[in-house]
Amino acid sequence: MEEMVRREGAVPATIAVLKGQLTVGLRDDQLAYLANSAQARKCSVRDLPLVTARGEDGSTTVAATMVIAHRAGIRIFATGGIGGVHRGHSLDISADLMELGRTPITVVCAGMKAFLDLPASLEYLETQAVPVLGYQTDEFPAFYSRTSGLPVDMRVNSAREAAQIIHSRDALGLPNAVLLAVPIPPADEWPAREAESIIRRALAEAEARHISGKDITPFLLARIAELSDGRSMRANIALLEHNARVAAQVAAALPPRTAT
Repeated sequence: MEEMVRREGAVPATIAVLKGQLTVGLRDDQLAYLANSAQARKCSVRDLPLVTARGEDGSTTVAATMVIAHRAGIRIFATGGIGGVHRGHSLDISADLMELGRTPITVVCAGMKAFLDLPASLEYLETQAVPVLGYQTDEFPAFYSRTSGLPVDMRVNSAREAAQIIHSRDALGLPNAVLLAVPIPPADEWPAREAESIIRRALAEAEARHISGKDITPFLLARIAELSDGRSMRANIALLEHNARVAAQVAAALPPRTAT
C-alpha cells in the first residue's frame, strides 16, 4: 500500500504507537514488528495516555489516527471503513464519529463497516457538521458494497475537485473533518444482498455471546470473514488499496497551506 501511495506522488506515513511512542511514518521493520506483536492493543483516543504511559504498543483506530495525523501536519489519511452507530444500540457510537466533528483532517474510506447502522451514523455526522463527499458516486458506499441507497452530501468526480473542497474548508478555518467516501471497485464488490445474511448471522452470534464494546468490531470482522470463506477479507484488502490510491491522488492535488 505504501508503494502505491508513492506511485501517485504522495508520501505514506503509517501511524501506530510503538513502545509508548506516537510514531508517524513506520519503517519496514517497525511495520513487521507491529504486525507480529501479540501484545499490541487497539487504541482509540481514550487509550493513548494509557498506552504511552506504560510504554506499550498499539494499533490506532480512525479517531486516534486522526488526532496523531493532525498534530503531525498530515491533511489526508486513508482507511478501510470508519466506525459508526451500532445496529440496535443507538448509544453505542464510535469515537470516530465524534472525532470527525472536531479534527480538521480528511478521511478517505469505503463508508462505515457494513454491520453498522448506516442511516443513524450519517445522521450523527450531519449533527457534527461533517460534509460527506461521494467519490464518483451519488450514494454512500456500504464498505463491501458499492451502494447503500443513502445519498451523500455532494458528489465529486475527481481528486482535484475533492482537493478544492478540502482547501476551502482549511481556508475557512472550520474545525471539522471532511469524509470522502469511495466505493469499492466493481470487480471486488461483495453485493449487499449477498453479504447481509452473513452479517445478520454474525450479529446474532455476538448478541448471544454478550460481546460488546471495543470487542465487538474485531469479533464481527473475523466472524464475517469465516462465514464468507474469506470473501469479506478479499474485499477489505481491495478497498484498502483503492482508498490508498485515491487518498494519494487527492493529497497530490492539494495546494500548499498558506501561512496565517
